[in-house]
Amino acid sequence: MAGHSQFKNIMHRKGKQDGIRSKMFSKLAREITVAAKSGLPDPDMNAALRLAVQNAKAQSMPKDNIDRAIKKASGADAENYDAVRYEGYGPGGTAVIVEALTDNRNRTASNVRSIFTKAGGALGETGSVSFSFDHVGEITYKASVGDADTVMEAAIEAGADDVISDEEGHTIICGFEALGEVSKALDATLGGAETVKSIWKPQNTIEVDEERALSLMKLIGNLEDDDDVQNVYSNFEVSDEVMAKLSA
Repeated sequence: MAGHSQFKNIMHRKGKQDGIRSKMFSKLAREITVAAKSGLPDPDMNAALRLAVQNAKAQSMPKDNIDRAIKKASGADAENYDAVRYEGYGPGGTAVIVEALTDNRNRTASNVRSIFTKAGGALGETGSVSFSFDHVGEITYKASVGDADTVMEAAIEAGADDVISDEEGHTIICGFEALGEVSKALDATLGGAETVKSIWKPQNTIEVDEERALSLMKLIGNLEDDDDVQNVYSNFEVSDEVMAKLSA
């Protein structure tokens, strides 16, 4: 996951920031609308909506955009989206999980399959790679929120399972079902998180060389550019040497 996170940072630096920001807001709005439609349109009464709104705020999504996304769920023109998961293989035998929200399953499946094929990968059956991942909650904070010991203590008290701290920040892992409660407890002790979401965390990683890393960057970038794709996860890892070359 560290490799994937670093790859995303590189792609964002090399991409057009305005376009990336606009696409991110569109995907966050879709998540909010789907969450609002699944229950009450009140974040205080709808845990899924509360998490979606919290994550949108962490990404600096304007309040007006958030309010419009919530209202859209109860409008006459509200679209129906299905949550779909695709699983496949990237360069070097790496496992890839793709989460999408779509109003046309055939279109999305065709697009995702085409992206995998063009990258030299292959789309597999549901369950073909997810068995090697854990579906967990992930809460991230900036490094400035406190030192590693402070965050660790707060995370343990909140019921989290693991904490990874480095110079870039703190990543707190908890059970998927406990994400809402852990996030709420941390909010009271550490303040608002940078991101709050469920993720697919690989049980083991595969280290890739520069050539495969570039192919993976292109595969993941093309998947994330698709309007229906919400999240992409993989089990690759790269050495510091390769990451330095990619960042240059």
